[in-house]
Amino acid sequence: MSSTRRRGPDRPRTLHLAAHFPGVNNTTVWAPAPPGQRACGGPAGARRPPFDSQIAFASFAHLARTAERGLFDFFFLAEGLRLREHKGRIHDLDVAGRPEAITVLSALAAVTDRLGLAATMSTTFNEPYELARRLATLDHLSAGRAAWNVVTTSDAFTGENFRRGGFLPYAERYTRAAEFVAVARALWDSWPGRGGPQPVSHDGPHFSVEGYFTLPRSPQGHPVVIQAGESAEGRDFAAATADVIFSRYHGLEAGRAFSSDVKGRLAAHGRDRDSLKIMPGVSFVLGDTAAEAREKAAEIRRQQVSPQTALLTLEQVWGLDLSGYDPDGPLPDLDPDPDGELAQGRVRITDRKTIADRWRELSRAKGLSIRETVIETTGRQTFVGTPQTVAEEMATHFRAGAADGFILIPHLTPEGLDDFVDQVVPLLQERGVFRTEYEGTTLRSHLRLPDPARPLWEN
Repeated sequence: MSSTRRRGPDRPRTLHLAAHFPGVNNTTVWAPAPPGQRACGGPAGARRPPFDSQIAFASFAHLARTAERGLFDFFFLAEGLRLREHKGRIHDLDVAGRPEAITVLSALAAVTDRLGLAATMSTTFNEPYELARRLATLDHLSAGRAAWNVVTTSDAFTGENFRRGGFLPYAERYTRAAEFVAVARALWDSWPGRGGPQPVSHDGPHFSVEGYFTLPRSPQGHPVVIQAGESAEGRDFAAATADVIFSRYHGLEAGRAFSSDVKGRLAAHGRDRDSLKIMPGVSFVLGDTAAEAREKAAEIRRQQVSPQTALLTLEQVWGLDLSGYDPDGPLPDLDPDPDGELAQGRVRITDRKTIADRWRELSRAKGLSIRETVIETTGRQTFVGTPQTVAEEMATHFRAGAADGFILIPHLTPEGLDDFVDQVVPLLQERGVFRTEYEGTTLRSHLRLPDPARPLWEN
């Protein structure tokens, strides 16, 4: 039987926290310190562990163990099915060196006890039976801690790495994803109990599956499903299918509106509001004073946006080769090429001129260079302040219904979560909005999610 426990009158609603392992994009500050030197953001006198790279297992293990020490719900890995390119060349470590997620999480299952383990996997370039089997295996190995971040992929660039190529029309990505998840859940539910497996028979627009699944139900029934789409189609898909939404950070009022909209769609699918958790991705910068936090945040942004990165970002907006421009000089006067595509593997920019006009207006008004403009317009810092103010802001968002929790994306890999766990988590606990111990053993119990359909012999 699943170990999930439902929230009762003596169990008040509490904040959920998760940790995203970045380590591979240009917003991450990878800053090794020599032995004996203080690690960036770490306590005075702290000696930096011997992390070799963003793909060393020690790096994954350190952040995961820190998250578990902080009583987080889960540890989250992204996916990269092709290296991103700019002008036909790999231009940074945006997705270079990202190993396969389920393999890494299977290893982490052996060095953690309670922490959920979430893998991002595409519904376009996988098959339901094979992926359901891999996720179910992780769920068993971890004693019910697996999660699947469902992503859809429609671009031909990524598809070139696969036999089928980029065949999937954009409009079909969610119909395929919905069918994919339905088939996976049918497979996970096909062992009703002591009587052994029941055959699965599915014949749909995208998949035909006939036969028996190879694994019984896991301790949590089946893996938690996470989804990250925010379009109208994505919101409908989440309301029908997901247990957790990994959303953008919208701010307090916009977050409340987003939460109200998505949770308002649940009733049409026979679900209650507690069956879906909204967890925006956020960053944080801590300081002993507000001024120190702002100063650290500004320095982090300068490290994240190097002169080279600033020009590459500008070229993605303009669709033109701007390598001759000085990143510390003014923005180009020429208009963008509406059809220029120098970068592949990134979100396509459709309204280049509007963005360029806005950036030039900002640059003129504030006297900003190219690099300064990119820093100001692409900033991802969310909570900046003392541990007390960050804890209070998070508690305020949670109490106001703008989020059920947060997925923290630390800027430093892999030590960036240490200060938050040491300094902010105790303050959240003091405010009564975060757990002081794990209440169960499975990820569903951490998230307080309803049990999936129980085996027939338990009903």
